Amino acid sequence: MMVIAARNPLRVRAAAKINLHLGVGRVRADGFHPLDTVYQAISVHDDLTVGGFAVHHLEDDLRGDLGPRVHLDLRLADHLEGSDVPSGTDNLVHRAVALLEAHHGRDLPVDLILEKAIPVAGGMAGGSADAAAALVAVDRWHSLETSDEELLALAADLGSDIPFALVGGTARGLGRGEVVTPIADAGTWWWVVVPSAEGLSTPAVYRHFDALHPDAPREPPSAATLLAALATREPLRLARALHNDLSEPAIDLRPELGVLIERGESLGALRGLVSGSGPTVVFLCESSDGAKVVAEGLRSSGEAIVLIATGPVAGAHLVI
Repeated sequence: MMVIAARNPLRVRAAAKINLHLGVGRVRADGFHPLDTVYQAISVHDDLTVGGFAVHHLEDDLRGDLGPRVHLDLRLADHLEGSDVPSGTDNLVHRAVALLEAHHGRDLPVDLILEKAIPVAGGMAGGSADAAAALVAVDRWHSLETSDEELLALAADLGSDIPFALVGGTARGLGRGEVVTPIADAGTWWWVVVPSAEGLSTPAVYRHFDALHPDAPREPPSAATLLAALATREPLRLARALHNDLSEPAIDLRPELGVLIERGESLGALRGLVSGSGPTVVFLCESSDGAKVVAEGLRSSGEAIVLIATGPVAGAHLVI
């Protein structure tokens, strides 16, 4: 038995993130690492659609199911076929709806279609983007009128990257990365994105960072140099300033990532970089034409999936 309320669909788009600077400090007593990072949202994105109807399955109530009434249909882009996307309550979409339910003290039944293109377990915060999209989509669908400040607080409770997924553009992240300040960025930056068929565990990369750097400073390396380069709008200046403290542990765990970076740079990329904790690798290029040359060269050398993207783009936002 169910209750169906007819509605027009809503679609929310959420972008992948890359870290232009990722400074990592010594692990804290709470198990988290202090970060000084500069995020950029790029045009690789996931779409989350609330369907043409909201279904509230009353039999769930009779079973005593207290979780959110989320019915999620997952659709993967060709380059993600076979990816291990978390399901059920392990998926951040479900957790985002549950948090909204708790915040507003009411059931929020939704039928969702998630169209994924962001690499899974790739260091591009695809799960965080989906959670941000869920916060926006369910808030709009149920006319909750949750304030931006409340949504950001809920996002921070869900995960360190999720506040940025809401904000988008280019922004600096402090604390665990969840304290986000937008940065003026008038540039149009061209990226070549190379996902990996095999994911890489973020906790494993951080543990390896700790093993490699037992005397890491308490305070993470500052993003000041990156921010100064960003303001010039010059791709070469930005390339020289790109920094990721997790590149070394990621490449140590997966040496082929270092080989890939060398190959992309030999093809003309200004700089290659592991994205976040990896294993996706991104290449900054001088222009659209330069990105096409690098992408074609990487495809010719055997890389199965090579994407071209621009940044910055908007955070989670309504497109229908």
